[in-house]
Parts: sequence; C-alpha cells; structure tokens
Amino acid sequence: MTKLAIQAGDLHLASRRGLVYGPLDWTLEDGHLGIVTGPPDSGKSTLMLTLAGRMRPSRGSRLEVLGHQLPAAERWVQRHTSVTGVAGLDDLDDVVTVRSTVRERLAWLAPWYKIVRYPGNEQIAEICRLAFGDLPVPTAKTRVYELDEPSNLLLRIALSLASSPALITVDAVDQLHDLSDQDTVWSRLDAIAASGVTVVASTTDAHELDRIPWTTEPSHLDLTTTDVAEEA
Repeated sequence: MTKLAIQAGDLHLASRRGLVYGPLDWTLEDGHLGIVTGPPDSGKSTLMLTLAGRMRPSRGSRLEVLGHQLPAAERWVQRHTSVTGVAGLDDLDDVVTVRSTVRERLAWLAPWYKIVRYPGNEQIAEICRLAFGDLPVPTAKTRVYELDEPSNLLLRIALSLASSPALITVDAVDQLHDLSDQDTVWSRLDAIAASGVTVVASTTDAHELDRIPWTTEPSHLDLTTTDVAEEA
C-alpha cells in the first residue's frame, strides 16, 4: 500500500477578505516531490506553512501530514518538518560567515547544555552534502553576502535538512532571477526527494518545469484551480 506524506481534502483557508487558498484536494506520496504553482496572490506561501503545521486551515478542512492529523498533531508535525524560502522567516544574515550561520543552526537544534563549536570546512561540507550534491559547497569563512543566489537558497535548504526532517517545504523557487539557477535548485530538490525526504516546493509557472529531467515525475498542485490535483 502506498504511504502518503500528505493527504488533503477540502483544504482551505478563509480570511475576512475571502479565500486565501482552496478548497483543494491533494495527495503526495512519501519521499516524492510535490510542486505547487499559482500566481503571486494564490496563497502558495500560506499553503506551505499550513502543510508544515505552522498555520491552521479553516474549519472543515481535512489535512493529514506524515500520518498525523492537523491541527491536532501540529506540534509533532512541526518537529518533523522544515520550512525554507519564506521571506522574513529563514533569511540569512548577510554580514556573517557561513561558519557562524551553520553554528547558529546547530546550536538551535542541540540540547541546551551542549557546547556547539564552530564547524570547519569538513563538517560544513557534510551538512551541505544532500542539498548541494556535486555543486561547490561554500567554505567556512565565506560571508553570506558573497554567495550567489542558488548557493544562498541551497544553504538555507541544507540548514533545514540539519534537523533530519521527513518533509521540507521550499517556497518560491522562482525568487531566483536566472532560469538556469532555478533549474539547479529544482534538480537538487529532485535529488533530495529521491533520497527519501518528501519535498513540497512552489513556483509561479508550471511550464518552466518541463525542462527538468526528473528522477520521478513530481505531483503538481495548481492553485489557479480548486478541488483539483494534477499529476504533472
């Protein structure tokens, strides 16, 4: 029997101004890549946070993530998921080094009594291995502002993966301005999903994804429609 990482039915979020997203039905298999598309006002970022247990949907929604019902099990889901790419949530401090950035993340994850030392190049390379693959990993002394756009986003993804989550969300891959940089990140997200981590990522336009030679064809959720989940 296929194990589902996400099972959503009539999932929606309403505000005083109307629907933020939905209602939608969608399933995503465990260890697969799901791609959410829609225009800037379609609620993609809010949906990313909902799927990771950081925001609650409206009453009447049905949502199960990693086998646990939300919002009842939101604390459990929060511990087993990570959120990346949301403006103002996981932005990196431009003036600090990669070493300081990684240490801060490791210290956050460590028990309060554990002393977390600054990592060297070898430890940073290991932490970044899944996110970067064969791409060059930034050195410990590199400052964040020296990173190009894809390296910055991949480092944020690597920091998300440091907690060994079962599912990660990556919002707005098209925040990268160059299409080749977007392709680089999509290829790495494909590899992360192939390793067994469920990935949900968002972008504006689905047509650009035809360029990627996927390991496994991703599941596509189009927020310009309702009650529809397409296999892209």
